[in-house]
Amino acid sequence: MKRTAPKTRSITVSDVARAANVSKATAARVLGEYGVVSDTIRADVMAAAKTLDYRPNELARSMTTGRSGIIGVVVGDIENPFFSLAVRGISDVARAAGFNVILANSGERIEAEKAAVRLLIGKRVDGLIVTPSESRDISHLRDIHRSGRPLALLDRALPDLDVDTVTVDDRGIAMRATRILADAGHRNISYVTAVDSEGHEYRDLGQIYTSSVRERIDGFLTVCREAGIDRPERYVRLGATSPDETRGVADKLLSGPDRPTAILASDSVIALEIFKVIRQRGLRVPEDISLITFHDADWTSVTTPPITVIDQPVYALGKSVAELLIRRLKGETRPPERLILPTGIIERGSVGPPRMALLAEAAK
Repeated sequence: MKRTAPKTRSITVSDVARAANVSKATAARVLGEYGVVSDTIRADVMAAAKTLDYRPNELARSMTTGRSGIIGVVVGDIENPFFSLAVRGISDVARAAGFNVILANSGERIEAEKAAVRLLIGKRVDGLIVTPSESRDISHLRDIHRSGRPLALLDRALPDLDVDTVTVDDRGIAMRATRILADAGHRNISYVTAVDSEGHEYRDLGQIYTSSVRERIDGFLTVCREAGIDRPERYVRLGATSPDETRGVADKLLSGPDRPTAILASDSVIALEIFKVIRQRGLRVPEDISLITFHDADWTSVTTPPITVIDQPVYALGKSVAELLIRRLKGETRPPERLILPTGIIERGSVGPPRMALLAEAAK
């Protein structure tokens, strides 16, 4: 008959107190990082905890101190390199300040975002950082704000919610990128985004509920109209929600008789699939199609040709929003800040004049 190995008993606060020759209450104050004790006693308790390999019971500590030492983060798509890098920035700042991070993914779906927020609140997180999937339904975020739990927004601003927010100038940088394409002579320019709508058809900005995407499309259309492009909205494509969907969008876009000569992709995941479809159809960048994408992903600099990118300060976005939230958690009471970080464009080899312009020049 096999003997069951005895379970190893967890080291408790009482064990640490006995080893340090202090009361349980004093040991709890040291280990829970609250109250006042002398430096000598603190050192004795911490030495005893290290010798005994004491591991704190986070739930018990949060019930005692009212703090869990955890920050909850909800992002739109954890598989997107943009969010991965932003979360790295958040985690680095949180760790340095003594906080852990719990990450949740909304998949850009508002109901999933609400469920993630409920879950994190149930975990007694001290504060939340959220990338809102849309701007029309923010009741759950208003509830957090009203409760007094610190909340900060990453990458997407909500004009009707007065909380700390860190973004870039999406409209301005989309205008700059579109102007590069228009100045190269392009008049059939497409904008492709993961945001979807009923029927996958773009009609007007009113149907776009993700603030950053709305601002980008607005900037794109503004420059197209300034360049005299007729009905530029007909080249806005929605629904690039997955690699398969993106390939479908790109294939349909490039198979028509009036296909675009240039494409602005709303993120590097979409741009990669578009680049693949361009190659599969026997087309060349930039000779047949010019391409610019948001986010300087690793792959964009190693393709032939390398891709012109909108270089968003992604790590800094995460770092900055975490710093704002932690200042709140440490008790700072100040008006909410809305930081807009500078963004640049790295021009590489994926933009050239449209083929018709090249043919006309050669015929001279």
